[in-house]
Amino acid sequence: MNTAVKAPKGSLSNDKHELAVQLRAGNGLITIETRDEPRVEQLFQHVLREVVRPMFRWTAAAGLERLDMDIEAPPDTDSPEKILRHIRNRGTSGIFLLLDFHPYLDNPVHARLLREIARAGSPGSPNVILVSPRLELPRELQALATPFDLSLPSDEELDYMVREEGQAWSDHNQGQRVRASRRALELLISNLRGLPMKDARRLARNAIWNDGALGEEDLPGVMEAKFRMLDPGGVLTFEMETERFSSVAGLARLKRWLEQRAPIFAKGEPPPGLDLPKGMLLLGVQGCGKSLAARAVAGVFGVPLLRLDCGALYNRYHGESERNLRESLASAELMAPCVLWLDEIEKGLSTSSNDGGTSQRMLGSFLTWMAERKKPVFICATANDIEALPPEMVRQGRFDEIFFVDLPIRETREEVLRIHLKRRELNPDDFDTASLAEASEGYSGAELEQAVVSACYAAHAEGRSPTTDDIHNAITGTRPLSVVRREAIEDLRRWASERTVPAE
Repeated sequence: MNTAVKAPKGSLSNDKHELAVQLRAGNGLITIETRDEPRVEQLFQHVLREVVRPMFRWTAAAGLERLDMDIEAPPDTDSPEKILRHIRNRGTSGIFLLLDFHPYLDNPVHARLLREIARAGSPGSPNVILVSPRLELPRELQALATPFDLSLPSDEELDYMVREEGQAWSDHNQGQRVRASRRALELLISNLRGLPMKDARRLARNAIWNDGALGEEDLPGVMEAKFRMLDPGGVLTFEMETERFSSVAGLARLKRWLEQRAPIFAKGEPPPGLDLPKGMLLLGVQGCGKSLAARAVAGVFGVPLLRLDCGALYNRYHGESERNLRESLASAELMAPCVLWLDEIEKGLSTSSNDGGTSQRMLGSFLTWMAERKKPVFICATANDIEALPPEMVRQGRFDEIFFVDLPIRETREEVLRIHLKRRELNPDDFDTASLAEASEGYSGAELEQAVVSACYAAHAEGRSPTTDDIHNAITGTRPLSVVRREAIEDLRRWASERTVPAE
C-alpha cells in the first residue's frame, strides 16, 4: 500500500467558517452531537485563529480548564451549577466547551441557567457549546439552542488516515509494506464513512495490525464493529452472513441488473447522467430465494446488510411503533452505505384500518423517507402477500425495479440441488441431479434443500452415504407448496405477469 500521499485539505475548513459566524453572531448556546471530542477541539483551535477569544473546556472529572493559554482557570467551577453561574455572571466574551453535559440537563436549575445564558447571547457575550454523543434538550431550551452539525471525515481524509496507519505499521515492522488491493482499500473507506475520525482510525488500525494486510475478508468485522459503535436503536439487526451470487441459483436477470449497479453504489456518488441506485422490491412464491437474494445484494455491493423485521415494528404503546420505524431508518442512514433489507414488508407497512391510523402514518413516514433520503441506503424489500401491499408502495418509480421470483425452472432446480449437495460435502457428480430436477417440477428452492436434508438423515440412520434414490424418495414423499396453495400461486403469477420483471 502506497503511503506517500499528500494530506487533504479536510472537511473542517467549511466547518470552521460556519462556526466562526455563529460565535461572532453571539449565539449563546450551541449544541454539537458527536463522540469525536478530539475533532471538536481541533475545530475550535482552527476557529480561534479567526475569533480571538479565551477558550475553556469543562468536564465533570477535571472541572474547568483553559485551552488557549497555559494559565489556571477560575477557581470553584467544578460542579455543573457553579460553572453555569460563572458563565452567566461573566462580563466578557469566552468560549466554553461543556463536554458530556447531557446528564445534567434534567436539573431545573441547570436548565434555567442555560436559558438565561442563551437569552443574553449577543456579539461579545460568552458562548456555551454543549458537546455530547446524544443531546435531548428540555423543551424550554430547544428554541434557544443553535445545533451545529460537525462534518464527518471525507473519503480523502479517510484514505489519508488509512495510509497513515499503514505507514505506522510499516515503521514498526522493519519497513515491510502493508499488503492491500485497491478494491479492498476502496471498500474499507466506503465502510468507514459515517464514523467519527477516532472511531474510523481504530477500525482501520485493527484491520491492518491483525496481519499486516487489508483484504475483503476484513470487511465483515469492520462492518459489525461499526454497527456496534453507532449503537443503533429501533428493531434493526446486523446480518453478519451475506452471500455471493455463486451460492444463488438462477435469477439471471436479477443478477445482471445488480452487477451493473454495484460499482456505482460502492462509490457513493454516481457519474453524470445516472442516479444512485435506490432499491428493489422482490415479490414471489415463498421459499424461492428472495431472502437469499437480499443477502447476495449486500455481498455483491460489499456493504453491510441490515435486516428490519417489519412485523416487529409494532408496539402496543401509542407512538412507539412510529418511533421504532424512525429510529431504524435513522440508524440505516448512519450505517450508509448499506443494504436495508425490509423482510416481509407487507407485515409492517400495510394499510390496516383497525389500528387507529398507525399503519397509515408509518407508511406515510416511510414513503417520505424513501423520497427524501440523501444517504446511500439501498432498499431490498421482500413480500409474499401482494394483497396486503398498498398501491402507493408498488407504483412506478417508488423502487428502481420490482422483480418477481417464481418457482425455479428445471435448470435452476438442478443448480439448487448441486449447491446444497456441495454444502454438505457431497460430490454432486455422484448424483443424477438431472433426473432429480426433472422429478421436482413445482418445488421451491427451500423444498429442494429440505429434500437433500431428509435424504441425509435417512442415509445416516442406516449408516451409509445418501444416494440419488434417497433424494428422489424425499421429493416424491412430500407435497410442495405449489400443490397445496395452487390457486393462490396462480393468482400471484397472473398479477405479477403485467406488473413486474421476472427475476429469472
